[in-house]
Amino acid sequence: MGAYTYVSELWRKKQSDVMRFMQRVRCWEYRQLPSIVRVTHPTRPDKARRMGYKAKQGYVIYRVCVRRGGRKRPVPKGIVYGKPTNQGVTQLKFQRSKRSVAEERAGRKLGGLKVLNSYWLNEGPTSGIRAVALFLVKTGFLCKTWLCLDKKFLGLAPVFSVFSAYLTIKTCSKLTGCVTGRFG
Repeated sequence: MGAYTYVSELWRKKQSDVMRFMQRVRCWEYRQLPSIVRVTHPTRPDKARRMGYKAKQGYVIYRVCVRRGGRKRPVPKGIVYGKPTNQGVTQLKFQRSKRSVAEERAGRKLGGLKVLNSYWLNEGPTSGIRAVALFLVKTGFLCKTWLCLDKKFLGLAPVFSVFSAYLTIKTCSKLTGCVTGRFG
C-alpha cells in the first residue's frame, strides 16, 4: 500500500480515535488563526493532488474558514414588508454551498491567483474549514486549456474540466491573453 493510499484510508475513517483526536486539536488550532491563511504544504496531500495541485512553482494552498448554520434575513427588528409568503426571517437556507463560498472568498482576497479546486478539512460547532488550491496563471508552464477559464467567483472549478477537450488553442489564447499559443 502506497503512502497516498494509506493517508486517504486514514481520512476515510473519520470516526476512529486517532482522527477524532487530531481533528479536535486542529479545530482548536484553526480557530485561533485568521479566516484565510496560507499553508506551506497541503494537510491532505493525496486529496490535493487529486484536485489538481502540484508541488511546484505557481501553486499555493490557502485554508479558508466559513461560518456554519442557516441564513437569517437581514431586516431591521425582524420586520419584512410585503406578502406573507416572503415574511420568513430565521428558517431560510443559503442557496450556495459552503465550498462555493470558501472558493469565492479565497478568489476575492487573492486577485492575482485563480481558484483550482478545494477540499474539506475540518468542521467545528460554528465553522467549517476548507483548503483551497490556487495557481498563478501567468507562469508559463501553467497555461493549460482547462485552467484558462476564470472560475474564481463561480465556485465551480472542477465542473469546467469536462469541457477541456472541446477548447481549442485559439479559444485559450482569447480567454487568457496567452501569447504562447500552445498547451504548457
